[in-house]
Amino acid sequence: MFALSRPSRRATAVGAFGVSAALGATLLVTSPFSASAADTGELRIHDIQGNTRISPFRGEQVTDVPGIVTGVRTYGSRGFWIQDPRPDDDPATSEGIFVFTNAAPTVAVGDAVTVSGAVTEYYYGGVARGDTSLTQISRPTVSVVSSGNELPAPVVLDADAIPAGYAPEGDTADGNSIENLPLEPEKYALDLYASLEGMNVQVEDAAIVGPSTAYYELWVNVQPELNATSRGGTRYASYEDPNPGRLKVESLVPVGQAPFPTANTGDTLSGVTAGPLDYDEFGGYLVAARELGTVTSGGIEPETTRAQERKELAVAAYNVENLNPGNDQAKFDRLAAGIVDHLASPDIVALEEIQDDNGPVDDGTVSAEQTLTRFTDAIVAAGGPRYDWRGIDPEDGRDGGQPGGNIRNVFLFNPDRVSFTDRPGGDATTAASVVKERGKAALTHSPGRIEPADAAWNASRKPLAGEFSFRGTPVIVIANHFNSKGGDQSLYARYQPPARSSETQRLAQAELVNSFVRDIVRVQKNAQVVVLGDINDFEFSGTTAALTSGGVLRSAVYSLPAADRYTYLFNGNAQVLDQTLVTPGIKKFDYDIVHINAEFADQASDHDPQVIRFKP
Repeated sequence: MFALSRPSRRATAVGAFGVSAALGATLLVTSPFSASAADTGELRIHDIQGNTRISPFRGEQVTDVPGIVTGVRTYGSRGFWIQDPRPDDDPATSEGIFVFTNAAPTVAVGDAVTVSGAVTEYYYGGVARGDTSLTQISRPTVSVVSSGNELPAPVVLDADAIPAGYAPEGDTADGNSIENLPLEPEKYALDLYASLEGMNVQVEDAAIVGPSTAYYELWVNVQPELNATSRGGTRYASYEDPNPGRLKVESLVPVGQAPFPTANTGDTLSGVTAGPLDYDEFGGYLVAARELGTVTSGGIEPETTRAQERKELAVAAYNVENLNPGNDQAKFDRLAAGIVDHLASPDIVALEEIQDDNGPVDDGTVSAEQTLTRFTDAIVAAGGPRYDWRGIDPEDGRDGGQPGGNIRNVFLFNPDRVSFTDRPGGDATTAASVVKERGKAALTHSPGRIEPADAAWNASRKPLAGEFSFRGTPVIVIANHFNSKGGDQSLYARYQPPARSSETQRLAQAELVNSFVRDIVRVQKNAQVVVLGDINDFEFSGTTAALTSGGVLRSAVYSLPAADRYTYLFNGNAQVLDQTLVTPGIKKFDYDIVHINAEFADQASDHDPQVIRFKP
């Protein structure tokens, strides 16, 4: 993964069917002069919201819609929410709605207002991205009728309130869209949230399952016992089980007035957190907190794995998140401490996301000598061994990742414990293959790349294969960083089930790695091969199935209790993205995911490292 700066949450719409160039966001409206039966002034919010995700009054002008102001946002997407204190008896129709003002709102919480304006459907990130729209009133005229009114009672969101189902199956005639399906809030969590869009909601003493971020947000789960991790998080267990009780929490109070709290997974958002239920592209449904609880520490600490025994080979993998000489020394030092103090100085470390010597500067530089020298120096300074390294510089701009960064996979190894078998000839475009040497499987090039010219690796990192020798026994290690999940539809998309378009490339990548390992095992049945790194896919995915096809590899993650299977957190879901797989020649092993990053607000990387120990 690499960090991107988020755009502002809203840009001003321009004209009918206007498209914001800044966000690629689309605001669907018709002419503000279109006639409508809604001009009678008798329309209520639940009429505008309707019983689907799309307003039956989309594109029409509405007049004097009454409501109580339940929340005001003066930053980002500026506006306010109103809620009708006189609800109808249909649970599918929301009583709340967002009023987009663009300029800072002049109303206050508790004001009774009437609002006139255009009913629009706003798609964060644009219609093509696939997310659900947000029904709102745009270009409003607002009249304050009275102030200091009692707010409508919040809907309490707790474990009992969330349906067991997550989302209905999409309408196949509409591209699997659920956008126009009648909401069934008693059956599906996404329908429940849609039926509460813009309404005053409340969570209390909520389990924090995703740490606070630089974007002033955190994730809670109102069903914390569902798929619980061993450290207070929520595990993404399958495509059919996305954990419907997860919600993002943001504060309506600008951070300049009240700093957003720092929180780790396993903490609790104690007390009451209440405000309108909102939606955005960076996580779906969220509580825009008018009232924010306080963070109570759960006390989790970064883990430390045991040291390998004298006769054990320890092989680790660590995504160091775009490491380059432009990073401050603190990042190098923290990553080095992770290697030494938390991973116990493994014999071999497969690194992902090592950038070139000037990082994201796009000037044709591809060497990473400075990056690796600085990192290995930091490891020595932390009390670790003087690691040597092997890698292959990529072609400029051909391996994806942050533009200009030329990320690649690299091996570090401790020469006091293990030796590298150098076989020259490997470069960015030359494929390594497998031959027999003295009855053993050997690589034609070590280090070498696996089929680097194959289309499966377009704009993606190529696997790095290397031969090592430990106590006289050869071990082949293959470091990987598969194609990212960019372009996949989100779990909260309006298309259900969401499409995972990026999986196609990872499947092809997995098949190539599997085929390469088959070649090794065909030459030497008991060959000891470790395939590891950032696979960018889950243990239950088709990618993993392709990697393990034919039984030539097995994923070590299944040796762990289910509650400990995660290396990454996304939108409150603790999930497996990094994996270690071994051939049958490695009969016994001890595998550990060392949780030092993903659960914490203060991270050296967004991934947790992993390590496997075995006796060759």
